[in-house]
Amino acid sequence: MHRRALLAAPLFAPAVARGQLLDRPVRLIIPYSAGGVADTVARILQQRVSEQLGLSLIVENRTGAAGAIGAGFVAQAPPDGHTLLLEGATSITGPLANRSLPFDYGNMPLCAQITAAPYVLGIKAGFPADDLRGFLAEARRRPGEVTFGTPGVAHIAHLMGELLQSLADVRLEHVPFRGGADAAREVAGGRIDACIISESSFNPVLHGERGRVIATTGGTRRPNLPNVPAIGEIVPGYELATWMMIFSPPGTPMPVRQRISQAFAAAVNDPRLRARIEESGNDPVSTGPEQAEALWRSERTKLTGLMQRAGLVQG
Repeated sequence: MHRRALLAAPLFAPAVARGQLLDRPVRLIIPYSAGGVADTVARILQQRVSEQLGLSLIVENRTGAAGAIGAGFVAQAPPDGHTLLLEGATSITGPLANRSLPFDYGNMPLCAQITAAPYVLGIKAGFPADDLRGFLAEARRRPGEVTFGTPGVAHIAHLMGELLQSLADVRLEHVPFRGGADAAREVAGGRIDACIISESSFNPVLHGERGRVIATTGGTRRPNLPNVPAIGEIVPGYELATWMMIFSPPGTPMPVRQRISQAFAAAVNDPRLRARIEESGNDPVSTGPEQAEALWRSERTKLTGLMQRAGLVQG
């Protein structure tokens, strides 16, 4: 055997001994900007997943088109588990609003669900209201003038905003960005009035005292935000949260998906990492491919109805 091969062999031996199905670094594509919720969670888990796989997990941001740029890249990758996608409910809402996507999220096999969480409604410092009732009153006073940012057109956050407008009978101006972190920076700079994004994306605004959270989109209050109401407390019938799952390219075999699922489960169930995920405003979840796909199908039915009622479905 060549000397270099002899030197390299021990590096891969532990992975092979554990029944490793992957033989080189795995790329986890984040389809939104750095600092957003997907990016934050991915980097919390990165090292532990790498240890479980016995090889490097590389986190890579490919932004644009409400996540479709990154997703399209993964959809065209070889089905060997070496290129993965971390995405949420926008995998359902995006295609409903854009029928021209050259790929189908439904054909991308799921490996695992890793989080569930509501988003937050945050406002800029100096906005002429400091709670949700005041925000809605201001929106009614200036219809179509109060702006709110999201990670993109047809992103789940866009639907959250449309649902709020419908149920609260207000008209807001939607401003799409490439990710939640970008929307947060615009709120911090006072260039837009509000945003609907993940808690982790909005945290820098809070820490810099350049804005505040006035509501969450879930059905109940968050344990770490006990003084922040759920929108449904003020707007009856409102409840909409999201989740993050690991997608793989079409045709990825089940044994590979299960191996990836096991690695992420070990990371998500690490007590230290669970605490960090919770601190970012997410609930850690650990499910395998079958459970993730069952939830995705159920969510597709629910979100399709919401998108239709909001008038966001194309064609």
